[in-house]
Amino acid sequence: MRVLFTTQPTASHWYQLVPLAQALEAAGHGVAFASTPGFCPTIEAKGFRAFRAGADETEEEAKQIREQIARSEELPPQVPSVKYRFAGLRADRTLPDLLDIIRDWHPHVVVREHTEFAGCVAAERAGIPHATYQLAAPALFFLRAVEEPLNRLLASVGLPSGTPGKPADTLYRYLLLYPRPLSLWNPEVPVPPTMHVFRYTGFKPSAEDALPEWVGQLGELEERPNRQVEKRPTVYATLGTVNNDRTDILSAILAGLREEPINLILTVGRNRDPLEFGDQPAHVHIERYIPQNTLLPRCDLVVTHGGSGTMLDALSLGLPMVIIPIAADQPVNAQLCAELGVARVVTPEGRTELELAQEIRKAAQEVLREPGYRQNAQRLQKKMEELPGLAYPVALLETLAMERSDYSPGVNAGASTD
Repeated sequence: MRVLFTTQPTASHWYQLVPLAQALEAAGHGVAFASTPGFCPTIEAKGFRAFRAGADETEEEAKQIREQIARSEELPPQVPSVKYRFAGLRADRTLPDLLDIIRDWHPHVVVREHTEFAGCVAAERAGIPHATYQLAAPALFFLRAVEEPLNRLLASVGLPSGTPGKPADTLYRYLLLYPRPLSLWNPEVPVPPTMHVFRYTGFKPSAEDALPEWVGQLGELEERPNRQVEKRPTVYATLGTVNNDRTDILSAILAGLREEPINLILTVGRNRDPLEFGDQPAHVHIERYIPQNTLLPRCDLVVTHGGSGTMLDALSLGLPMVIIPIAADQPVNAQLCAELGVARVVTPEGRTELELAQEIRKAAQEVLREPGYRQNAQRLQKKMEELPGLAYPVALLETLAMERSDYSPGVNAGASTD
């Protein structure tokens, strides 16, 4: 079986697809990715075949898209980005190349991450089944935003429009893969009949991405009056790979937690210099990047923007969070985590940097002080561990490639909504 993955040219999106791609290769199947030319070297460096599809946005084009999004009055503010960038410009450019790739490479099934739309349309045009890998909790605005551009893409290759008001019927026609328990599905969105849940597996970094030596030497609190020495809790803070340009939030995290009796580790992104944040006390460490799967087992709390990758990495280890949602799926993730009692949410909008720092401090103090947050996170961790592993979606894709029919009804037996 040959499987073609399609992805946005963004590390946070591609990372989540890698474990499934590796599991397919381990099962003896051929795997390739399609993405923009500038992102393909990243894919190839991990050992995968990569097809160039679409075009990298120039600085001028990126500026024009940002201006178009800024001018839009569509709400919520995530709508124009989905509509004009993901389902618009990028899909328009990618679709012709994907049609050629499918014609020449002959994949048996296409797996697209849910923000990439050309893969679905190209597979429909070629008459082969396609699966969606849902990277994030769904939102009603997302499906509303993509209906018009999806129909336009279908028409551009001579296919009829989807059912009015039901773009999910086209997008999830064959199979929807959801790597998390149903308790992390947005209850406002109907569960597609072709959805199957399985256990999340995090991205494993390259061998050269090792922990800094100082991680193993994190200090302890000074001796207490009763002569007891207490270990400092370790707090990891990150805004991921996309939102690390929010210097105001990074600075608020530092200001809010710098004086706390903790070990604070802040990553600011490979494209930023930690020195720009100035000198820090000995218990505060700022790095460009640290592999999360090796750092998080040493942590007690995660302060995050609520991106799906970081959120799932934390929950898979039973770690509670303070979530500062900025954009995309983060507000939905934050709301779900708050309702499950695994996180405190601090919204940055309408707050000065000082006010935000104070709220982050209070939230971190509460989550570290109240054991319920950690206990709830550990309960959710157990639910995640009870889900079937990667062998399950591999088997689903194998059957889909052979039978070329949908998987209705979906949600696999034993999947819990707890």
